[in-house]
Amino acid sequence: MIYDILTMSASMGEKQLAVLIDPDKSRPTDLCKLIENSNECNVNFFFVGGSHIQHDRIDDVIIELKSNSEIPVVIFPGSNQQISKYADGILLLSLVSGRNPEYLIGQHVSAAFDLRESKLEILPTSYLLIDGGKISSVAYVSNTIPIPRDNSDLVVSTALAGKMLGQKITYMDAGSGAYTPVPLDYISAVKKEVGLPLVIGGGIKTPEKAEEVCIAGADVVVVGNALEDDPQLLSDISFAVKSIANANSSNIK
Repeated sequence: MIYDILTMSASMGEKQLAVLIDPDKSRPTDLCKLIENSNECNVNFFFVGGSHIQHDRIDDVIIELKSNSEIPVVIFPGSNQQISKYADGILLLSLVSGRNPEYLIGQHVSAAFDLRESKLEILPTSYLLIDGGKISSVAYVSNTIPIPRDNSDLVVSTALAGKMLGQKITYMDAGSGAYTPVPLDYISAVKKEVGLPLVIGGGIKTPEKAEEVCIAGADVVVVGNALEDDPQLLSDISFAVKSIANANSSNIK
């Protein structure tokens, strides 16, 4: 079970690495290489989806991933159309940082029967969009305003409200191609006050940033766009993330 992996790893101080794949941008040759690199780098999860997918390739991409890797595949849905029975689970994202009811509950209602029939592991997730220095696709498509970078109390209370509503995971995202990742003080504060498995994505472009995010309290680091320009980056980020995990394990012992 994916949630069991997340909670157990978080309790042991182990850090997880997820690769985010946009089906629209995944050419067959590039996808094959990414799968190979991910297997070699001990990636923990594939996240598949996007805020604005135009072509119905999600099944094809997930089948390719499952055929060539044992890494769990989790859907990162941008709409109720991004459901595939071939995946292992789905982050049922509720955009709690926004006020658009369509992305708080509307899309979920539309997808409810399909999700039940899919047999996917449902992972209820509070999704918080944080200002990453540019207008992200998520903000544009969902018509929501990101949480500003100077209001720690607001981000903590938002994440805490999600937990009180029954969400099991907190996901803070600066958005695809963000200039700057989620502030480190946000990560530390949310991890301390909320305590759920914490996923951080957007703007993580270097091993140093990945390490900082992990030290601040992230349980899962998500990388995506940055890998398109530098495939070797995956190996470097994986080493940084796993080094933190090893250090934490040593401290526990």
